[in-house]
Amino acid sequence: MNLQGKKVIILGGSSGIGLATAKAAAAKGVSVIIVSSNQERINIALKDLPAGSEGYAVDLNKEENIEKLFSKTGNFDHLVYCAGENLTLNTINATDIDQARSFFNLRFWGPFAAVKYGIPFLNKGGSISLTSGTANARPGAGWSVASAICGAMEGFVRAMAVELAPVRVNCVVPGVVKTPLWDSMPEANREGLYKYVSDSVLLKRVAEAEDIARGFIYLMEQDHATGQSLLIDGGTVLV
Repeated sequence: MNLQGKKVIILGGSSGIGLATAKAAAAKGVSVIIVSSNQERINIALKDLPAGSEGYAVDLNKEENIEKLFSKTGNFDHLVYCAGENLTLNTINATDIDQARSFFNLRFWGPFAAVKYGIPFLNKGGSISLTSGTANARPGAGWSVASAICGAMEGFVRAMAVELAPVRVNCVVPGVVKTPLWDSMPEANREGLYKYVSDSVLLKRVAEAEDIARGFIYLMEQDHATGQSLLIDGGTVLV
């Protein structure tokens, strides 16, 4: 599928994987709309995107905000959802359940609402690409909430592929990626995590946002794949 002249909406598009995907899509002639909760980050991101790119500051934790967003953006060809807050890992005995519920708002119910309210505006032949993670297939201690969210997302993708056919619905499944989502960790802990991943995965490096962005571009262009979880993890689940 030629992406030239198409329109993509990227929720979580002002930094990290989302911004890398926006840049990769723009390089293929796609008209890009980025969405995140922070107007300052949007303004900075738009400087790295072609003239005519758009940005909206939206709190994606709230269903009504997502509904209003699509009435502003109008018809589009591809939807990407990769929004997420800073990651917090806790063993179950140290997990605050109310806080754990809140993580589902942005990472599961947010994409759920984006699909619900975005579908009426999706052009024929378009696609939806969501985000999971290797915590579903390869959880570690402290990853209970992340693993549950990723498992729920992959089940949702398969259900939507059936329910919304012939609309293509897929997700990208990254391993650990160098993005601002890890900024809540002390620097020493973060660098320790990156070193551990680099030493243990088969490809011997931590993924960059651009690695994952290429997966989203592939799912937009691949017009005979649906209900799939595209694993981009450097071999994490094999070791």
